[in-house]
Amino acid sequence: MTTKAEISALLPIRRGFSEMEAAGYLSLSPSFFRQLVIANKMPRPRLIGARRVFDIQELDAAFKAMPREGGETEDEAPDSMADWK
Repeated sequence: MTTKAEISALLPIRRGFSEMEAAGYLSLSPSFFRQLVIANKMPRPRLIGARRVFDIQELDAAFKAMPREGGETEDEAPDSMADWK
């Protein structure tokens, strides 16, 4: 019998992650990721039955909304291609 982990490894893209997988996706420890969820800086999981599943698109959006070092947001970041005109 094929396990869920074996099937998941074969899929090119996954839409939902467990808490541990979501933390790993963002290169964070599970405990720090949990703190960010509690602080509403990362999305809360969706419930599928009793399972808590984090949406990859919501994780990506929350990650992009995080502040950059130096204080600028993505919209304010300098255009690295501006000098190439």
